[in-house]
Amino acid sequence: MMVLKAFLALLSLSAVSAMVVIESRPAAPNGFISQGAAPASNSLTLRFALAPNNLAGLEAKLASISTPGSSEFRQWLSKDDVKAFVEPSADTVAAFNSFASANGLKPTVISPNGDWVSLTMPVSQANKLFATNFQLFTHPAMDGTITRTLSVSLPTELVGVVDVVHPTTDFTDPNPRLLPSTNFIRNKRDTPASCDSSNPSGTGTITPSCLQDIYGIPTTPATQSSNTLLVTGYVEEWAQAADLKTFLTLLRPDMSPNTTFSLLTTDGGTNPQGAFDAGTEANLDIQYTVGIATGVPTTFLSVGGDDTIDGFATSLLDTTTFLDGVENPPSVMTTSYGSTEDSFGASMVSKICSGYMALGARGISVLTASGDGGVRGNHDDESVCDDNDFMPVFPATCPFVTAVGSTIGFAPEVAINFTGGGFSNLFATPDYQTAAVASFLKTIPSDFAGTFNKTGRGYPDVALQGWNFEIVVDDEAGLVGGTSASSPTFAGMIALINDQLVAAGKPVLGFLNPFIYSTGSTAFTDITSGHNSGFVCPASSVAFDAAAGWDPLTGNGSPRFPDLLAAASA
Repeated sequence: MMVLKAFLALLSLSAVSAMVVIESRPAAPNGFISQGAAPASNSLTLRFALAPNNLAGLEAKLASISTPGSSEFRQWLSKDDVKAFVEPSADTVAAFNSFASANGLKPTVISPNGDWVSLTMPVSQANKLFATNFQLFTHPAMDGTITRTLSVSLPTELVGVVDVVHPTTDFTDPNPRLLPSTNFIRNKRDTPASCDSSNPSGTGTITPSCLQDIYGIPTTPATQSSNTLLVTGYVEEWAQAADLKTFLTLLRPDMSPNTTFSLLTTDGGTNPQGAFDAGTEANLDIQYTVGIATGVPTTFLSVGGDDTIDGFATSLLDTTTFLDGVENPPSVMTTSYGSTEDSFGASMVSKICSGYMALGARGISVLTASGDGGVRGNHDDESVCDDNDFMPVFPATCPFVTAVGSTIGFAPEVAINFTGGGFSNLFATPDYQTAAVASFLKTIPSDFAGTFNKTGRGYPDVALQGWNFEIVVDDEAGLVGGTSASSPTFAGMIALINDQLVAAGKPVLGFLNPFIYSTGSTAFTDITSGHNSGFVCPASSVAFDAAAGWDPLTGNGSPRFPDLLAAASA
């Protein structure tokens, strides 16, 4: 009997040692409160990212095709070209299927490239298979509970086979909209719509005609129907066609008021058009893409899903996997949502960012707002004003997106206080911005009190106006501001440039950053003033200061459309 007990104990120790922790966090982020263990019988569907067969090869290929001077410059890849890099190998699939079968589970492939699969099982089995302890968590901004854990492991036979198990340790913001707290001031508008671009105070209302004046954006309609622009919508933010019609009537009278957008959906997304269904964020994004990119076909992608169960990370992931399956993707995509980088979990952040890399390789310019909490995360919160540990925002920190910050004022522009910017804690400084970041770091005083990763990817990459944008919501005109105004505006500019490139028989801009930091850098006006302490934090709060050259408030500066077009066409 003693021999049998010793043998069983050895087996138990062997089972424990056969598990490898792949993701953990010491505690849930602020606001998330554990309600105890998730009931053992609850059904749980987990997603598994299978290791791609050659992700390093795709990254090297993207560097080559996006870098000016390369013999492959802008030779963007097809859907099948990208799939050849990211789909898992036959051995990887076989190893995962063997594991699932041995445990009575049946995998379901849930992505066009076969790199994501799901398994459904009771919580008790998930806890056992992945050496974890799933709990129920609540949050004041969220109805119901989510099932998450603070640590997840893999059996040794899945190490190198599975990159991510999701959802496990991600606790993303239940409200990832990037609008400052004073987000929509109703019944305020200029009549007629105009602004004085020589006004240094920056108090003028921003309209499409104002932006056209400041940046030299043409009003000539686009001509190439194959060149399209995509606006993403999350957390039940819906764009209303009636509000767009009113917006165009007021602020783009030279366009047909019947100009509208098309709709795509994924994860059961919808876009109801009831009187009170209009979303401030979604309307802002649609009105300033359609209103700037004159004549460019624009699509609103409504991403559904249960935010309580799945979370924002799933929405971002499902956007990339949806586009993986589109034969003729948009040339530009803009996203005005984000959450603090550490809320996702390192493995999930890496996997979503790899998805953006795959989109860039297909010739999609992926733009994202840089955040509206200055150096301190997503939204402003007075409780963090004295915290000198800076909080980067994702997806702006992904090196394969172009992050867009905000400015204010006209002569000259300055970095607005809320413009998100800083350095990633997870992604290293990419090659295309090594010199730019190194130059900025030399401007930081030796006694600087802020804590940040000096070897991280710096963001944003560019910036432009982001305050007092006039929009229409629920048939009322009002003012709004945020980097989520800047990103769709820049997206409209890039879409117009792409239209002219396609008309000239040239490829679209695609992944922008290597171009922006090299031959395209001279097409931006350097912004040298500003302090991104945040919207509610005092100006004395520790933050970055704008400087000559690239800085983590305004990137390379604000674009001059004619010069950017010339650089893109050269």
